[in-house]
Amino acid sequence: MWTRKGLKTYAKGVMKANYWRSVLVGFLLFFIVGVGSGSSSVTGAVGGQSLGLLSIDSVSPAGILLMMGIMVLLGLIISLAAVFVSIFLTNPLGMGCKRFFYCNLEQSAEVKELAWGFDHHYKNVVKTLFFRDLFTILWSLLFVIPGIIKSYEYKMIPYLLSEYPDMPREDAFAISKYMMDGNKWKAFVLDLSFIPWLLLTSVTFGLAGIFYVNPYMAQTEAALYDALKMEKQPFSSQTDQEDDFLKG
Repeated sequence: MWTRKGLKTYAKGVMKANYWRSVLVGFLLFFIVGVGSGSSSVTGAVGGQSLGLLSIDSVSPAGILLMMGIMVLLGLIISLAAVFVSIFLTNPLGMGCKRFFYCNLEQSAEVKELAWGFDHHYKNVVKTLFFRDLFTILWSLLFVIPGIIKSYEYKMIPYLLSEYPDMPREDAFAISKYMMDGNKWKAFVLDLSFIPWLLLTSVTFGLAGIFYVNPYMAQTEAALYDALKMEKQPFSSQTDQEDDFLKG
């Protein structure tokens, strides 16, 4: 039975053994997330400039409607581009990040693991992670709590794909659900235990996050996957199926 203290102690030791690579992967992940949030800033800037133009008294009503149409169109284009980047680039890279930290449990992982998803059943990885995001969003529409519960239910999907990239989508969802059964609340409390570290990240303008907190949290989550895999033995009655995944 895993414990928060045990996982975090184990994760810290593993991370320190491969510190600079862990920091680099954590920084790249931070940069990837920053690109996603940056698209919102661009949208806001476009909107702000358009509104500034709309305040010009000399613009005719037809011109105002035209500029509003252009503003909406630009917003849609930027939003679609952000979704495209998330589906085809950010998600596979995020999975590669999780693979790095999982591999790091056994030996010093290489940064090249980040690109692993692009060379191993890329289409299946993209499709499965897309449906993970879609289902999470749809559950979130039923209020916030169902979305949070489902996000924890799907938490192990990227790790499963990082080992078995050709795993069918239905199996990835079912196995992640099985692994998280009885562990969602404990995993949630584990995440809450990092709040003081996140506060430290804020007061250090992100430096603590880059050089310690981000890789520490990622390594702990990878240790959680490893612990649940040993505890739940999701493939114990499917040895032949696991061998097929390993060959992929």
